[in-house]
Amino acid sequence: MKREPEEQEARPAPLAADLHKWYAANHRVLPWRGITDAYRIWISEIVLQQTRVAQGFEYYNRFISRFPDVRSLAAADDDEVMKLWQGLGYYSRARNLLTAARQVVERFGGEFPTTYEGIRSLQGIGDYTAAAIASFAYGLPHAVVDGNVYRVLSRIYGIDTPIDTTEGKKLFAALADELLDRRDPGGYNQALMEFGALHCVPRSPRCGECIFADRCVALATRRVEELPVKQGRTVVKPRYFNYFYVRRGGDTWIRRREGRDIWRNLYELPLIETTEEQPLELLQQGEAWNELFRGAGRVSVSSQVYGCKHILSHRVIHARFYVVEPADTPAMPGYVKIPVERLGDYAVSRLTEGFLEQLAENYPSLF
Repeated sequence: MKREPEEQEARPAPLAADLHKWYAANHRVLPWRGITDAYRIWISEIVLQQTRVAQGFEYYNRFISRFPDVRSLAAADDDEVMKLWQGLGYYSRARNLLTAARQVVERFGGEFPTTYEGIRSLQGIGDYTAAAIASFAYGLPHAVVDGNVYRVLSRIYGIDTPIDTTEGKKLFAALADELLDRRDPGGYNQALMEFGALHCVPRSPRCGECIFADRCVALATRRVEELPVKQGRTVVKPRYFNYFYVRRGGDTWIRRREGRDIWRNLYELPLIETTEEQPLELLQQGEAWNELFRGAGRVSVSSQVYGCKHILSHRVIHARFYVVEPADTPAMPGYVKIPVERLGDYAVSRLTEGFLEQLAENYPSLF
């Protein structure tokens, strides 16, 4: 006899009972857990994208303290939001948060949308985040699929379809939806992700103590370390940044990065980017140097005071920082002059922040 749709939705989910029991005994206590405030859940989800919980915890608390609701975030100054986000990386997340908060005010009257479609329509919110908010805040039956879910399901069911292909994404989305506990979708989603984050981890999972050991295909076939499968590899390109901390009197120069490049809307020191590493003497002979320091008179340049390799998801930045003290005011086209003591008011990349920290520690007279 064919079941009615209502009966099908009410049937027990295959993994749910074990996951709920495991979660009750093992989950981490976090400030965004056990709440139904969609705004705070949204903030936590965006903060935790590409971020460890230990690091995200502090940022979440600071963000909620400063912007306790969506209206306060929508009214915020862009630079203040970027400064609050400084050091967390992936700055498009902060820009999208601002845009989405303003969309909530403009399109939804300041009330966070209560449907999956409404949530999904906001800037920077994809399928996973929309499903998380919809299920955690409103109990709507939408399955989440993140890295932890891919790992758990691929191992339990022995799926070797690459997760970074269209076929793989569709397959895992359909499986996650089929397995969803529709009686408690939010609790189930939380449990499944937490199980992947704490127990079914990428390397050396505790398979001998696993609640799914008796049905895990990957364990039975000794493929635990091989799953999930990813097909593509990110091509990492090197870039060479030469930064100049220009100090004349009590002033220095910065600019806001624009366009579609990395660190958009963050501030930076005067920069000359080259296609390969170049010594200072060669930089000083180039057109970019002459344009920056036109009218500067005699220029005193320290040897390199800070250098590092800064790794991003698609780029490796080979950076060098120099301290420059010109006799006269340089041209610095595209840059603005600010008092040195105000430098800390501007949001900068973690790379530049590291240089400034080193400068303050080793050359305090330059601040």
